[in-house]
Amino acid sequence: MDYSTLASAKSIERVTGSVSERGISVEVVENRAAALKWLQAIIPAGSSISIGGSLTLQQIEFKNLLISGKHPWHNLKGEMLAEKDPKRQAELRRQLVMADFFLGSVHGIAETGEIVVLSQTGSQLAPYMMTSRNVIWVAGTQKIVPTLEDAMKRAREYVVPKVEEQLFRQTGRRGGGKIGKVLIFENEMPYLGRTVRLLLVKEVLGF
Repeated sequence: MDYSTLASAKSIERVTGSVSERGISVEVVENRAAALKWLQAIIPAGSSISIGGSLTLQQIEFKNLLISGKHPWHNLKGEMLAEKDPKRQAELRRQLVMADFFLGSVHGIAETGEIVVLSQTGSQLAPYMMTSRNVIWVAGTQKIVPTLEDAMKRAREYVVPKVEEQLFRQTGRRGGGKIGKVLIFENEMPYLGRTVRLLLVKEVLGF
């Protein structure tokens, strides 16, 4: 299976239906510029915001937007990274999981509706699962595959080596792509009162 090929219109339609049935809102945009514009429109001014490590958010320029400060949000991660006092930084790090909006990406999306996320430390998984009231995943449609089994295979056999190679180029060391935790997101329960969104972009983004 070619994990870098964009999904067909029928595949996107199937994902939109199956993921929506699991309590996750789905939006589809044409390109990265539209994705950035959508995010700017959907997140209210004054919201606290944090992001997981995400090549996708970097590619659509959302990460640079946060760094620039030219936005109406409270950038919790930026505040944490700027803090010099270790004790205060640790306190701010804990606050990240309670951001009004937590953004990131995913590593496999099954046409049957399950979503797979790999993590080394698990830092983004608590917000995804429970602690943030608004979660937004941005993903290129090349991450769509037929089944949960395929999504797991994509994550382990395609994404992990890609991340490993990227980290090797950056650091010269091997072993940086080791998996620590795996999240299979099956359903968002309505009684939790959260909003979980999947923004699908018709461009190859991330791995």
